[in-house]
Amino acid sequence: MMPTLPTKIETIERLSRNLGLMQAGSTVTIDISTPAGQKVKFRTTFIGYLPKKYVLVQIPDSNRLGNFSRFIVQGTAVTVRGIIEGHEGAVAAFISTIKQTLQLPSRIMVLDFPQTVSIQSLRAAVRIDTEIPAKVKIEQEYWQAQITNISISGCQIIIQNGDSLTIARDDSLHMLVEDFQEKENLMLDSVVRSVKSINENLSLGVKFQPEIRENVIKLINHIIINEGV
Repeated sequence: MMPTLPTKIETIERLSRNLGLMQAGSTVTIDISTPAGQKVKFRTTFIGYLPKKYVLVQIPDSNRLGNFSRFIVQGTAVTVRGIIEGHEGAVAAFISTIKQTLQLPSRIMVLDFPQTVSIQSLRAAVRIDTEIPAKVKIEQEYWQAQITNISISGCQIIIQNGDSLTIARDDSLHMLVEDFQEKENLMLDSVVRSVKSINENLSLGVKFQPEIRENVIKLINHIIINEGV
């Protein structure tokens, strides 16, 4: 019978390595599950971890927690997701439970050291279904639209009541996602690759321009973190 100790050591090392991809001080999203089965999301700060012992996460501000503050107690299940620095569209995620809470030196959740840490990487060919409001500029006028799926290279857009618009393949398209994060507006310039009328709406498949790649990555990371892809 093979000894189990080396396997356990490799597992701890792998867990620590994956957790180490979440940098101390970085922003993470936590999902809290209530006894009634309700799940809520909050943005907070990843503090760090001690291998095999615990993970430390800042407790969100009381004003943001509201009535959900009563669930920040020992035994509550918590899912943590954080963007991996230096990786495009990649997130580290793990599930744990609250071990205890601290009030000093600051409000901190002490989480049990997770049994698994998953790394979710987004390849260029992978598309994420989403529902992101956007505006598309056509002939100096902005039309309400929705991004229905997105990848690193392009996305699908539905322009509401846009079936009367004249848009052709290879046309340039200027798109705006307003108040995306902390009141930041994202500009997404692209080229039309497909056009299709759906009832009174217009469906466009577009390819992003290379120069807005950083904005695309910001948006995809936001979706992965907040929608739990």
